[in-house]
Amino acid sequence: MKDRQHLFNLIIIGDEILHGSRQDKHFAFFKSLLESKGLKLNQVQYLPDEPDLLVKQLRRSFSDGIPTFVTGGIGATPDDHTRQAAAAALDLPVVRHAQAAGFIEGVTQKRGEPLDSPEHAQRLKMADFPEGAELVPNPFNNIAGFSIREHYFFPGFPVMAHPMAEWVLETYYAGRFNQTERGSRSVYVFEQPESRITPIMEHIEQTYPGVRSYSLPSVGWTHSDGTQVKPHIEFGIKAEGEAVNLLDAAWAEVLHSLDGLGAELKNRVN
Repeated sequence: MKDRQHLFNLIIIGDEILHGSRQDKHFAFFKSLLESKGLKLNQVQYLPDEPDLLVKQLRRSFSDGIPTFVTGGIGATPDDHTRQAAAAALDLPVVRHAQAAGFIEGVTQKRGEPLDSPEHAQRLKMADFPEGAELVPNPFNNIAGFSIREHYFFPGFPVMAHPMAEWVLETYYAGRFNQTERGSRSVYVFEQPESRITPIMEHIEQTYPGVRSYSLPSVGWTHSDGTQVKPHIEFGIKAEGEAVNLLDAAWAEVLHSLDGLGAELKNRVN
């Protein structure tokens, strides 16, 4: 069975991202954050603020058993459905979290508003989580997110979500940092169609268990000084864990096979 201890999923929720009124800044951040810890982004979903769909997708996600970051939809306006959808996906009631409510009381008092004001009552809805949820601290404004079943729910604002994600990793997953060895090799292949490369890829994956191959065609480009890079294929192999030990032998066979085709090779990464 594939080792999944280094894998994490990401769910990005919000009509504003899907409709283009706001640019997504989460994908690149989470990918980079995980890679900096020797972890890996396994899957990304973009979902609208649609309650039934959120329940369906969160129910599936909870069943996957992979830690998951979820951004967006945990506010207190009518278009925020993530808290309720998470509870419904787990068949749990939504309850007010006393500590989260206390944080919100502090926010209200800091703003000079009375605790019996309509604004505070509305704000308190952001302390309503699925029963049994734990808090994820929010250093930006002290209105907490929550976690349940290794799913970590943050506001959609990057300035809040990103430090909260860093806290989650350091608090719960530090023991998984940089535990999986990875390796890769690649080369630019010129003057060869993918149809000639594919049999080499198939042979390598059949012969060396755990070694995966990839082929990325390019139409080429022109540098700023006018020099051109011709159309080519970036061909490579990669592996994780014990399969890294097979890379040298597999790569030697790849290069021998490419030389046999008479391929022009450049920019080898060994």
